Amino acid sequence: MKTMTARTQLAMLGTLFALAACGGGSGGAATSPPAPTPAPAPAPGPTPAPTPAPTPAPAPAPPPAPTPTPVPAPSPTPTPSPAPAPAPAPTPSPGLQLTACVPSGAGTDYQVGPGAGQLASIQLVPWESLKAGDTVRIFWKAGAYPGKFLLGGAGTADKPIRVCGVPGPNGERPIVDGANAVTRTQLAYSNDASPNGGLLHQTRSVIVIKGVASSDYRYFPQFIQIDGLEIRGANPSNTFTDNTGAVRSYVPFGACIWLERGHDITIANNEIHDCTNGLFTKSTDDAFDEGDATEFSVSKNVRIAGNWIHGNGVVGDDHEHDSYVQSLNVTYEFNRYGPLRAGALGSALKDRSIGATIRYNRVEEGARSLDLVEAEDYPATAVANPLYRQTWVYGNQIVKDGSTGTAIHYGGDHGGAPAGANWGEGIFRKGTLYFFDNTVVLTGTGSSAYLFQLSTTEENAQIWNNVFVFRDAVAEPSLRAGQEVAAAYTPGGTITLGRNWITAGWKNNDQYHPVPGPVTGGANMLSGPTPPIDLASFVPLAGGAAIDAAVAGPAAAAGVAVAWQLDGAFVPQARAVHGAASDLGAVER
Repeated sequence: MKTMTARTQLAMLGTLFALAACGGGSGGAATSPPAPTPAPAPAPGPTPAPTPAPTPAPAPAPPPAPTPTPVPAPSPTPTPSPAPAPAPAPTPSPGLQLTACVPSGAGTDYQVGPGAGQLASIQLVPWESLKAGDTVRIFWKAGAYPGKFLLGGAGTADKPIRVCGVPGPNGERPIVDGANAVTRTQLAYSNDASPNGGLLHQTRSVIVIKGVASSDYRYFPQFIQIDGLEIRGANPSNTFTDNTGAVRSYVPFGACIWLERGHDITIANNEIHDCTNGLFTKSTDDAFDEGDATEFSVSKNVRIAGNWIHGNGVVGDDHEHDSYVQSLNVTYEFNRYGPLRAGALGSALKDRSIGATIRYNRVEEGARSLDLVEAEDYPATAVANPLYRQTWVYGNQIVKDGSTGTAIHYGGDHGGAPAGANWGEGIFRKGTLYFFDNTVVLTGTGSSAYLFQLSTTEENAQIWNNVFVFRDAVAEPSLRAGQEVAAAYTPGGTITLGRNWITAGWKNNDQYHPVPGPVTGGANMLSGPTPPIDLASFVPLAGGAAIDAAVAGPAAAAGVAVAWQLDGAFVPQARAVHGAASDLGAVER
């Protein structure tokens, strides 16, 4: 593996990638995208910008896919709940192509930086009045910009509102630090008339996306992009000055970036750390309850791409995570999730979304690597949408201490609800987790380690073309763990195994905790005592069991191409087949 620093690796993303639409394109290109042109030298701001560089926004949902069929090796299973209506499979990513941080040419260019004629501080930007096509460029300087702001404008598909970082000479990201930040006096966060009105969002975040105080109740920001920045510091040990001049502390539940409401939002190529949650998005049932087709209360079409998210969470608390997302149509790709803050008990990637696609990421540690659970704050919206019943996870590298929790959790996390409740098992995912072409390595000392935890037998998992490695010190390498659920439900999930490689000696569950849900396809598994991959790079070993061993998955996944992979420096590369078939796992040799 290359021995560059993580910040240098992240900087490489800025030269290799760019933000493209959420879907579309073949994704099968064999060549790397060109590096962007350098950003121009500082100039006085604000001034009209001559060079167009609009960034595309997420594409519409892809076309419907066929109903899934199980991987071979059937055995008798309990009767499942009625199958949901067909939902679209994810469209292959065309890759990330990050344009340089330059003006769009369709709006005003605001420059924050140390140069002559530039705005010296973040609070001098007129955040409350940004409009379609405006660009806020934050130029690197030695040291941080103490600052915090609200993005409430409405861009368009061809004229997004963009806040981006112009890197330093060695690719350094400009730092936006919530510690000692000063809120812009003119920036009204809320129309709350109480003495502490507007403090809720000021005390939560470094950056919040929502309407300003004067916005209509149904208003939502649109087509906003944040890229190329280091964002940090929204945690209770730090203070800031609010828009009245009072010094305040951040609250225990907040985020570096908080998406309260918005459609077509891109968060890419940032370093996000030292907050309670790194990233938080919110959705509610208000629009559904009112029959409003605009879905104004749902954060929608969210792309989280090429970020380094690490060091977040609250010590001793399991409610805060590196990312915590509740959105419709969300794609996570090319991100690196690092360990949380030392002593924090949250997960790496926590998701309560409708239509989540998680692909080509590196995920390290967390109580759970992927915690994919029920739509707690917008259940009516979720259960009415077929996308809620499908979750796609492919091409990821996952490394975790198995003694701290299950790697993959799918279903729900608030069990024991009475019949008819709008919480608990009745609103669990009750769909299918498509989990393929991933590499998962679990460590641990003298304990059990678990790959999957499916809440009930109404949660299904189709699992194929993965590599599952349990390191030598794991005492009981287990496929799955159970979960406490209401008496009317059976825990454990309904699991169909295709061809995967797994460490020899694996078990369905540990010896003390039997899991009753059905598992079929065990005969399809390949296994051996020695991993078929290099444990540093995840590249399959020449002549090993992972080489050319991939097989076709269920029909629902027939149109999903695994077109990218992360190299040893966690930089995305186009994935091409080099033999008779693809290799197992997240990396092709």
